[in-house]
Amino acid sequence: MPKTITVGPGTAAGRGGPPASLGGLLREWLPRQRWFAGKDRPVTDLSVLHGAELFPGCLHLLVRASHAPVPTPGGTPPPGDCYQLLLALREQLAPRLEQAFLGRAEQGPFAGLAVYDALHDPRSAHLLLERLRHPGAAGPLRFEADPAVQVPGGLPPRLLDAEQSNTSLVYGDAYILKVFRRIQPGVNPDLEVSAALAAQGCTRVPAPVAWFGTSAPQPATLGVLQPFLPDATDGWTLALRALAAGEDFTAEAWELGRAMAEVHLALAEAFGPAGPGENDRTAQAMSARLDAAAHAVPGLRPFVPGLRAAFGALATCDAGPPAQRVHGDLHLGQVLRAGRDWFVIDFEGEPSRPLAERRAPQSPVRDVAGMLRSFDYAARQRRPWRPEWARRCREAFCAGYAARAGWDPRKKHALLRAHETDRAVYEVLYEARHRPDWLPVPMAAIKRLAVWGG
Repeated sequence: MPKTITVGPGTAAGRGGPPASLGGLLREWLPRQRWFAGKDRPVTDLSVLHGAELFPGCLHLLVRASHAPVPTPGGTPPPGDCYQLLLALREQLAPRLEQAFLGRAEQGPFAGLAVYDALHDPRSAHLLLERLRHPGAAGPLRFEADPAVQVPGGLPPRLLDAEQSNTSLVYGDAYILKVFRRIQPGVNPDLEVSAALAAQGCTRVPAPVAWFGTSAPQPATLGVLQPFLPDATDGWTLALRALAAGEDFTAEAWELGRAMAEVHLALAEAFGPAGPGENDRTAQAMSARLDAAAHAVPGLRPFVPGLRAAFGALATCDAGPPAQRVHGDLHLGQVLRAGRDWFVIDFEGEPSRPLAERRAPQSPVRDVAGMLRSFDYAARQRRPWRPEWARRCREAFCAGYAARAGWDPRKKHALLRAHETDRAVYEVLYEARHRPDWLPVPMAAIKRLAVWGG
């Protein structure tokens, strides 16, 4: 049983608690992390919702970073976000851990100790796997596993350095542990969906073998362990290789479309269809997101009338396929190819959106639009831009999808355009906050989509 640190919200600033000892380090370190969502809003306060010594020398914290509310046309965003941190403490820091170093605590029970991100430390990563291999409770934390799968011990860990909104550890090229950083109450779709698809016998999605979560302050999923595909390559890398070599990618895109249709059919079987799509409500939500994005990104504002017209067309267009559970954030980086087979990963959805929204049934056209936008993103990574390459891939993906799904996304023009526009608006806001150098990519799509028929 870990030693519990009494630092509930009411005592977050208490003498000797982690905020008093680590607050200054966290306030400086958190905004620099790739997965921190509040980069455009100064942190006004830090509070610890949960804190425990997970194993000797490693603290498990759920920290709320509060921000001054910023009213927008789409409403006032939540004043703060909850983040999962695993922090290790040592008297001396090994040189190999310098990139994970937060600093030295200046006061409280940790005064003088070096503080660093424990997920960079092989020792901590090993101990975390051991907790997953032996299900049980650790204070409010709960470790669970599929009893049919025996994960071996002693697997060497390595931290994935890929750009992502969470942190992933690979163990012995056999398993991958995704540690969620931004925590919301409830079951994370990455666990819920992969488990449901495994029960359906869908082999396109790696099944969860172990996971952990917390029961306090509210139940939430914190991490998921799944099989790792060591010989697989993500679709983004494959697409860029094809572009660099001047090679066609339509055969791969067709097979990917067919694979995604299989996943959608399995999702409908696992969760059931939700009935006809609600185009009016969908259009209202898209318009609200557009208003919020235009408020944050001035360069988007001249195109708002044309973009809004794409959403308005939903009122009179075909409702399309029934709403159902979908991926929610589909792009080339979320698919893997091993041999001739495509696999789909990362069903978490867009982390910036509320968990209830990510778990809600939506049109499968949303996923199709996300992949079409990804082909455009890939094509724009090289100069000169090759729009014909992207167009052929988009066509092939839709044809492969139609061959398995029984309906053709290309025949749902207004619906597809609205979802592609909504995705491009999301991309503009994301790039403006996280990767400003990439902003011209979605803005090029915005200019096209703002013209009817684009």
